[in-house]
Amino acid sequence: MAELLRSLQDSQLVARFQRRCGLFPAREENPGENGAGPSEPATGVPEVPHLPSNPQGGQHLESLHILPKAAVARSGAEDAYVEKYIVKNYFYYYLFRFSAALGQEVFYITFLPFTHWNIDPYLSRRLVMIWVLVMYIGQVAKDILKWPRPSSPPVVKLEKRVVAEYGMPSTHAMAATAISFTLLISTMDRYQYPFALGLTMAVVFSTLVCLSRLYTGMHTVLDVLGGVLITAFLIALTYPAWTLIDSLDSASPLFPVCVIVVPFFLCYNYPVSDYYSPTRADTTTIVAAGAGVTLGFWINHFFQLVSKPTPSLPVVQDIPPLTTDMLVLGLTKFMVGIVLIVLVRQLVQNLSLQVLFSWFKVVSRNKEARRRLEIEVPYKFVTYTSVGICATTFVPMTVLLLTPA
Repeated sequence: MAELLRSLQDSQLVARFQRRCGLFPAREENPGENGAGPSEPATGVPEVPHLPSNPQGGQHLESLHILPKAAVARSGAEDAYVEKYIVKNYFYYYLFRFSAALGQEVFYITFLPFTHWNIDPYLSRRLVMIWVLVMYIGQVAKDILKWPRPSSPPVVKLEKRVVAEYGMPSTHAMAATAISFTLLISTMDRYQYPFALGLTMAVVFSTLVCLSRLYTGMHTVLDVLGGVLITAFLIALTYPAWTLIDSLDSASPLFPVCVIVVPFFLCYNYPVSDYYSPTRADTTTIVAAGAGVTLGFWINHFFQLVSKPTPSLPVVQDIPPLTTDMLVLGLTKFMVGIVLIVLVRQLVQNLSLQVLFSWFKVVSRNKEARRRLEIEVPYKFVTYTSVGICATTFVPMTVLLLTPA
């Protein structure tokens, strides 16, 4: 078993997958250039942009900016880590780059609100709660286990933002598995559709995101498998309590206190890392958004802001056919919602930073100051809690006012 785990954690396994998909480090194409061998100094980390394959066989190699890996990590200078590589199969390149985007925050901050505004608010809340749970556990596990990401060389790394983070487990794999299978489990008793189709879509979605983590060189096979297995365990463990999630808006008036205090405590007491990485900030963003969504549902229920609340799960119904009017209305809701969310995010972020900078007597526009625990966690938490509340209360009310009866 130990030998199997070591083999699954081997960076060579990731490198072989990349080569089979047509992704090569530029140095392998030029083993004799400038007298250099196929490998580079153990202390060096290359930094140059992506170069496409030259059909004439020649390569135009730019100069390398060498930094020790430890120095890059300790300084948090993930922007200094961009590796030169050559793409020989653009189908896999664009497929896995797109698949990687499906596991990033850009997808979730568009897909989850769209689900809430246009499909099913209760389903959206379920997805958000499970997403928050698995992401928090995954992020904390990274900083507790402190397992390194694949080594480069031999692996080509295509993403630079997460270089300073640890690898195990893959939170991309966790989020993709959680979203796809929670969506499947929650809708199979609520909507009528072929189960085989839903299962196939869930498997394809999560598999593409998982494979993209290998292609981009961000995780080992063990990282990805670990993320999938942890998520499967969490879904099985929490499934009996999913109906409780559906009735959170009927809680007592003291419920909002717990929704704010407990998540903030978890974020503020996030495991301390040896050096700065965006993990704590990302975790605070996710947890705060979940707290805001939960609080928003409570506000809707307590103040009766929703005139016709959606029935709680499960309710079996046919999926309505997509019409032009539905499409236009859905896109309108989405655009109005995104504009409101962006405005609220910018306003609350600026106000919270001004207050915190003044309170702690920090010079404004100091990017390093934003990374301090006493500033980063509060401003992130307040900002994205406000975003969650806006998405679940202000946006539906605004859309209702703008929509003709």
